[in-house]
Amino acid sequence: MTMNRVFRGLILSFILFMITACSNSQIAMTDSSLQKVGLLLEDTIDDQGWNSKGYQGLLNIQSTLGVDVYFKESVNSSEGVKTAVEEFDSDGVNLIFGHGRMFADLFSDIQGQYPDIHFVSFNGYVEGENITSLHFDGHAMGFFGGMVAGKMSESNRIGVIAAFPWQPEVGGFIDGVGYENNNAEVFVEYVYDWADVDQALINYEQMVNEGVDVFYPAGDGFHVPIVEEVKQDGLHVLGFVSDQSDLGETTVLTSTVQHVDDLYQLVAERFNHGELQSGNIYYDFQDGVITLGEFSSLVPTDFQEEVKDYVQEYIETNELPSHH
Repeated sequence: MTMNRVFRGLILSFILFMITACSNSQIAMTDSSLQKVGLLLEDTIDDQGWNSKGYQGLLNIQSTLGVDVYFKESVNSSEGVKTAVEEFDSDGVNLIFGHGRMFADLFSDIQGQYPDIHFVSFNGYVEGENITSLHFDGHAMGFFGGMVAGKMSESNRIGVIAAFPWQPEVGGFIDGVGYENNNAEVFVEYVYDWADVDQALINYEQMVNEGVDVFYPAGDGFHVPIVEEVKQDGLHVLGFVSDQSDLGETTVLTSTVQHVDDLYQLVAERFNHGELQSGNIYYDFQDGVITLGEFSSLVPTDFQEEVKDYVQEYIETNELPSHH
């Protein structure tokens, strides 16, 4: 009887231990899951491009995951970021997106002060337990856009108006033009700012004078004004970040689209399940967050199909075409 009581006592203790362990595990899951989300933007949400897509991504998170969201526009200084993060922290936010490259360094400086917040930025390089940088690998995106430009240019003069030299889509675009049309010359100018419309338009006018007839404005703050100018001048353009076929169906040959809004939701869901990696993560066509947009009716149908086949092959093999 004594042994029986001891045995029953051991069984009871084991059951209590398992209940406690499960309970603690559940608490840990709750602590690491999504509570509230904050978004910091360098510019405004109505740019029809990068920032508006970030805002849409935040709304997607709100609607699909049912959490409170907060955002602040025109946060473009170290002090502004620090103040905003303090406010988000007091509001109970535990996932903060900084919608651009500048936030990578600024988040890196303060992440240690907020161990319960996970910081997410774009295109920078980060290290730490609670910080992630998301990278759109834009080389292939640029390559396929360059193919279309090389095919459709009549003057064999093609212009890239980019924001910064580090953008991988610029090199990809040049390679794509060369693959499709080795007679074409590519002119490249950098604005050194995402949103300096005046400088971008100066670069545009210079290229028009050089005989450029197809443009790739790879900057989310000035791409729409460039598209409008191209349309007025009867020339052609590749859309950037969003599908800009609606700005001019025949003018916009196709667009190199980054589905930032979808990536926001993907990241939030991974964080919610405790699966969001720290460090630097790269995304491409294979992840469904980069695509080409609608083609202009001016682009020959057989060439559209050729490009789509190359994209599919790239998705399956991770290899770009290297010879015709």
